[in-house]
Amino acid sequence: MLMPLGDRALLVRYGTVLDAATNRAATELAARLLDAPPTGVLEIAPNLISVLVRYDPSETTYARLAAEIGLLANAQIPAPSTARHHSVPIFYGGTGGPDFEPVADQLGMTPEAFVSAHQADRLTVLAVGFAPGFVYCGLHAPALIIPRRSTVRAQVPAGSVLFAAGQTAIAATPIPTGWSVIGRTHMLNFDPDENPPTFMRAGDTVSLVSA
Repeated sequence: MLMPLGDRALLVRYGTVLDAATNRAATELAARLLDAPPTGVLEIAPNLISVLVRYDPSETTYARLAAEIGLLANAQIPAPSTARHHSVPIFYGGTGGPDFEPVADQLGMTPEAFVSAHQADRLTVLAVGFAPGFVYCGLHAPALIIPRRSTVRAQVPAGSVLFAAGQTAIAATPIPTGWSVIGRTHMLNFDPDENPPTFMRAGDTVSLVSA
């Protein structure tokens, strides 16, 4: 589905449910657009199941851009791949992971079994956003799906490893969150002194390992 957002942006959305196929479609379209941006495009921002495109209305129109993006979205050619693999070391539990044992209990697992299951699959970086460098990784096996917490923590520190909704997320800056905090990592996907300031991108792959 393609829709206008005001007179300077449009959104391409792949359905309403996050799964591997919809996320891959959004990631691949963003890769095609980044590889060869249409005239007038200012920003291309992939999300979990959508791609936001900002443009200069003095250089192009919604109709023209929508037609170009529609062709790219339906192209039967491989999207350019610059995917990289990252190994993320995690310190589970303790003061940095106050929800680690409650999450294991909720899943009916021992802490050791939960760590093993949490690390079992190579994950995909589904999106980067919400806060600077914040990384969504997934999707975990259905047996590991739990809801978000019923209450929100006002702030968790940078490096917090978050778990909910079949995903693991990594906070690169202090943020509020309703996700369960299961551990911490020293691997932060944000450095304002670097260009670009993030090194993990949608489409990259991730292995979770014990620190």
